[in-house]
Amino acid sequence: MSRTPSRARNRKAAPAPVATRTRTVWTALLLSMTTVGGFLYILQGGTAPRLDGLALPAMVAAAGPSSIEAVFKTRAPLAGKKWQGIVIHHSGELFGSPAALDAKARSMNLDGLGYHFVIGNGSGMDDGEVHVGYRWMDQLPGAHVAGTSGDWYNRNTIAICLVGDGRRKPFTQEQMRRAVQLVSALAERLDIPQDHIYLHSQLTRTEDPGQYFPEAAFREQLARAR
Repeated sequence: MSRTPSRARNRKAAPAPVATRTRTVWTALLLSMTTVGGFLYILQGGTAPRLDGLALPAMVAAAGPSSIEAVFKTRAPLAGKKWQGIVIHHSGELFGSPAALDAKARSMNLDGLGYHFVIGNGSGMDDGEVHVGYRWMDQLPGAHVAGTSGDWYNRNTIAICLVGDGRRKPFTQEQMRRAVQLVSALAERLDIPQDHIYLHSQLTRTEDPGQYFPEAAFREQLARAR
């Protein structure tokens, strides 16, 4: 997993990788629980959730590949040389939202949402909706890889989380289409090679993003996009 010689001299090498009504009711319940949980967290002395990112509705994808360019309009200057890889995760739950993931991260003493991007599956977020998190908008390190090499990956790789549980159920077609679109755009702009696009399970001992993540098809589509 090496870069071209000119870029390799400028970057530190990465460590070696290791029913409709029912759904509506559950989605509403999840959102209400997240909201109540957030208020309780603040009342107990916690800080407010960091959800001041950017939401790209699923319909934006219909405008063509150029629509994803909005993710490069960050608040802090784009740190091109900093980002050396991309890591794909799942949320581990069939229902989810940036607020729910933020609350979960804070419950683990993290500084809010640990991912740079979240892609919805229609349960808690629109199917194919992309949430651009504050860590990406401000070009901050993520909090998404554990283990002995976790610190390097948190500081130098971009974290993309698909809402869902790939251990139990496939991701939606729209999620995967948006994941390919987003990863392709990031890899092209930041000159990230194919072998620096990882699944979380390749970096540490975890099932994330699960057996139902279509890795072969995903990488084939990425190669065609390049």
